[in-house]
Amino acid sequence: MHSFRVYIDESGDEGFVFNSDGSGSRRWLVLSAVVVRAKNDLRLVEVMKDVRQLLGKQPKKQLHFTDLKHEMRVPYVRKIAGEPIRTVTVLIYKPSIQETEKFQTEKFLLYRYATRLLLERVSWLCRDYRMDKEGDGRADLIFSNRSIMSYEDLRQYLRSLQTQSDPLDVRIDWSVILPESVRAVNHDQLAGLQVADAVASSFYYAANVNQYGEAEDRYARLLFPTVYRHKGSVLGYGLKFWPQELPKLKSANPHLAWFADLPDK
Repeated sequence: MHSFRVYIDESGDEGFVFNSDGSGSRRWLVLSAVVVRAKNDLRLVEVMKDVRQLLGKQPKKQLHFTDLKHEMRVPYVRKIAGEPIRTVTVLIYKPSIQETEKFQTEKFLLYRYATRLLLERVSWLCRDYRMDKEGDGRADLIFSNRSIMSYEDLRQYLRSLQTQSDPLDVRIDWSVILPESVRAVNHDQLAGLQVADAVASSFYYAANVNQYGEAEDRYARLLFPTVYRHKGSVLGYGLKFWPQELPKLKSANPHLAWFADLPDK
């Protein structure tokens, strides 16, 4: 039996068409993981029941964070933030990627690379917090199903990383992550995937500047207590910016300064 269940979803896209008026592809691709101990997994079902009741939604109504109004999103993420979960988020600012051709010639390569960065950090989190007599120490990886993407290709990508960990400087702890444990489930089927959708969307809204020049960081701030820390450090662990680290990204994205100002504890 797995020790952890990991729910993964994304916000943004993988395009590279950036128009001067702000149209075209989204500037950010954000991938988030919600990590919960297997013994606490059913708690997420109760959380979503409570959220639907709070928001006046039908009992079986699936929630998409982007479809909700701001006044509904706030209590939604506040509820998530109070649960025994940890989150890991990778934020990719695509305009800073220099070798864009590399990610345009092979479909879904950017998504797979974001998955690598995410699973490195998820594996560290699970390794640091696994407990004796509580499963096998491994993580059950559940992705929100992208119908146009092959998850067998993703599993094969992870197998390739596993065999080339040293030359490629892959930092996934393979005692936690097994490529064969990857599976994809439709968003509406699991409460944990709807929670992961809310987390990914929250950090996307905090990073992305909309057509009016505004970013909305309130949701991410509310979720900050859930972010994975290693020895008190958040950046590089629960929050990973790529291809540049946060200090360099701030010059082109001054609205990101608040990430560096958040307390570690």
